[in-house]
Amino acid sequence: MNILVTIPKRSVRDTFIPAQVADRINSLGNVVWNNTENNWSSEELKERLKDIDVCICGWGSSEFNETALEHAHRLKIIAHTGGSLTNVVSNAIYERGIKMVSGNWFFAQSLAEGTLAYILSALRDIPYYNNEVHQGRWHDGNYYNESILDQTVGLIGFGMTAQILVTMLKPFHVKIKVFSEHKTDDIYKEYGVQRGSLEEIITTCKIISVHMAQREDTYHLINRELLKKIPHGSLLVNTSRGSLIDEEALADELSTGRFKAVLDVYETEPLQKGSKLRGLNNAILIPHMGGPTIDRRKNCTLGILEDIERFFKGEELKYEIKMEYANRMTR
Repeated sequence: MNILVTIPKRSVRDTFIPAQVADRINSLGNVVWNNTENNWSSEELKERLKDIDVCICGWGSSEFNETALEHAHRLKIIAHTGGSLTNVVSNAIYERGIKMVSGNWFFAQSLAEGTLAYILSALRDIPYYNNEVHQGRWHDGNYYNESILDQTVGLIGFGMTAQILVTMLKPFHVKIKVFSEHKTDDIYKEYGVQRGSLEEIITTCKIISVHMAQREDTYHLINRELLKKIPHGSLLVNTSRGSLIDEEALADELSTGRFKAVLDVYETEPLQKGSKLRGLNNAILIPHMGGPTIDRRKNCTLGILEDIERFFKGEELKYEIKMEYANRMTR
């Protein structure tokens, strides 16, 4: 088996492919490593994919398009250590019958965990009280914080991350409403959640968590009109993509102090220094860190390596991304 690892030789590769994982890859066959510090272009991939059976890629990879795949006559499977296949996947992959697998499930699991951590931190005001004690202060006995127990949670989008989050929320006995345009009643029944309209989620849920992919049809899905309808005391969490919420309108609504927000993603990243979101005491701002924690990155790679082994044993793949699903992912 001839394997090409296109991930550049940088510190990020060491987190996804530490020494023991590199040894695992080397044990699978003849491996060619990208020992430069740059991702190869599609034109460069064209030459390097000759006689390659398996390609392992990661963040920043060029698209595997017609150009890249021109000489990839032996290529059977592309394994992406990242989650979303933005800038990687193309119709050319599926037209050639090449299998596509990714670490998407591992990203979703970590993102669900991160979302839960953000919710709990915001409800209990952990960042605020931590700062108070560091500054030499204490509470005066008249403080107010909140629990997630028995609350109503609204999920906007019901993909893999939201589904995993539902299982994590079960011990808290929450009522869960979901807005999704592409799910059948069977999936709602399976997870024990209630279907709701977007406006219903916004207007009736204590906790609102955004989990939709970034596409043209989801740009500013949560607009100024909807933001004005968020009830007093609610919590809005966005770990999906910044463009799903009208950020300027969100800053205006948060400045009223009516509700809280935890944001892990923004319309422009890094968040602009002059953003009106900065300095708001009812907004927890995280610099896009909801995805897999550093210690979990190796699990993404180990997962796709297991699928590579399954493929060559003729077994069903666990982490395959089929064309229909890939087309619904964040762009």
